[in-house]
Amino acid sequence: MRILRSVDGFTYLAAIMIVVIMGIMLGVSGQLWRTTMKREREEELLFRGQQYKAAMERWYKPGGPGQPPPSSLNDLKDLLKDPHSTTTVRYIRRLYKDPVTGKDFDVVRQPGKGIVGVMSTSEDEPLKAGGFPKGLEALEGANQYKKWLFALSLDASGKGGTTGQQAGGGQSASPGQAAPAGTAGMPSGWSYPGATGTPAR
Repeated sequence: MRILRSVDGFTYLAAIMIVVIMGIMLGVSGQLWRTTMKREREEELLFRGQQYKAAMERWYKPGGPGQPPPSSLNDLKDLLKDPHSTTTVRYIRRLYKDPVTGKDFDVVRQPGKGIVGVMSTSEDEPLKAGGFPKGLEALEGANQYKKWLFALSLDASGKGGTTGQQAGGGQSASPGQAAPAGTAGMPSGWSYPGATGTPAR
């Protein structure tokens, strides 16, 4: 009888150990899966942000001799069909959602020039901290996705300048412009979510 009780006790302990080990393995697998999915969303955010930035660069590209200067971009939908053109002129294939939140991107505006960039609204911390594509080096070290700013700065003539700034710190303001307090990466006068407490849309 003692032998049987000993065997039963060993079987019970072995079953508990198996359950514990399986729980640990499932936890590790779940964490790896979440990390993989987050990394994929980051890559998609970089892709979509660059698509918007490239579309805006084409929108604001100066016309040829005798052609009117580029107009302000007032709505991202205009990138699908330029309302100022008699023909269908598309600057982007489709309007993308923010892959991190699943919602629309917030827009960044420059006074007198219209929309010049997009940004995520997520306050989550990115996994990626370096090794960004050319033109987005200023995003390195950002501790929130909403600080990944995909934008171009425009001079007085409407021509595009530097792109890929980090909201809230990363790239200094344009020459002659002072960044608002707490937004070292944003040129003075730019409108963006959080600047005045009202989302810029």
